Amino acid sequence: MFREYIGCKHAVPLNSCTAGLHLSLLVAGIQPGDEVITSPLTFAASANTVIHCGARPVFVDVDPRTCLIKAEDLEAKITKKTKAIMPVHFAGRACDMDTIMAIARQHNLTVIDDAAHAIETVYHGQKIGVIADLTAFSFYVTKNIITGEGGMVTTNNAEWAEKIQIYGLHGMSKDAWKRYSSEGFKHYQIVYPGFKYNMMDLQAALGLQQLPRVHEYLKMREQVWQAYDQAFRELPLFTPPPAEKDTVHARHLYTPMIDLSRLKVDRDTVMQALIKENIGTGIHFISLHLHDYYRQTFGFEPDDFPNARWISERTISLPLSAALTDQDVNDVITAVRKVLRYYHK
Repeated sequence: MFREYIGCKHAVPLNSCTAGLHLSLLVAGIQPGDEVITSPLTFAASANTVIHCGARPVFVDVDPRTCLIKAEDLEAKITKKTKAIMPVHFAGRACDMDTIMAIARQHNLTVIDDAAHAIETVYHGQKIGVIADLTAFSFYVTKNIITGEGGMVTTNNAEWAEKIQIYGLHGMSKDAWKRYSSEGFKHYQIVYPGFKYNMMDLQAALGLQQLPRVHEYLKMREQVWQAYDQAFRELPLFTPPPAEKDTVHARHLYTPMIDLSRLKVDRDTVMQALIKENIGTGIHFISLHLHDYYRQTFGFEPDDFPNARWISERTISLPLSAALTDQDVNDVITAVRKVLRYYHK
């Protein structure tokens, strides 16, 4: 059913988006010493899966408004070691896939999408999930479709899809999952030192029940998004830019950026004040190059990716869900207005 929704030839369920990225890198042939270009403004899993393959994540800075990797800067980071590009469709907004795919094809690189935020995202008439060579989705509990833990890889490459199935279940031969079925016991062979990445049937059932309502949920989040945009126009913050022409934004995260030049305090003080108003917030994300592990391992400096650092110091994620009531939305708006007006210079 998910395959039909996305429009791809193959969809492999797994226990997380992280598993999907890891296996996608492996079946694409990423090996120790290789390089994979990606965004620093993402969750750690994007870079960590590259590292788990023995490869090196190479970061390209992001656009300060869209928070997406700057596709026009990709080519300058390509070396003889580069084997793949991993775009991250941040908050539900599609990356510039025309440019990314053109660069990838010119340099014979595999494109592996991190689409954890992008279940509903459409780019120039095509769903995210059919454009890249491999695409990993997330059904984690905070996502737009949830299975508690869970994920999916989509691809039009039958060989890769089969390998992902095998690698994701201990490396057992492809029909191993049927070995205790009503068809009778089946012997299996270990053909690869695989992983325990499979999704349970119970998780899949939860996701399938939500899929028919995915567009309904999107419309509800769009209404919340519009209410926020309208309410926050005059406040000292930058609201997310409109969706690009001929795209569908999945509206996964609402991530305004605090205008520190107009406030007497920093972003974290604003967040603490909102907590006192009973409004939970998040940060998506602190750029990976600012975290201890990546700084110490790869020698990154804070100003290596200035746009990602700028966003990291200002971004804040406000509640966004189809489950929000009108009163919930009003409570968020009232609290944000109160706090930002209080700290306004």
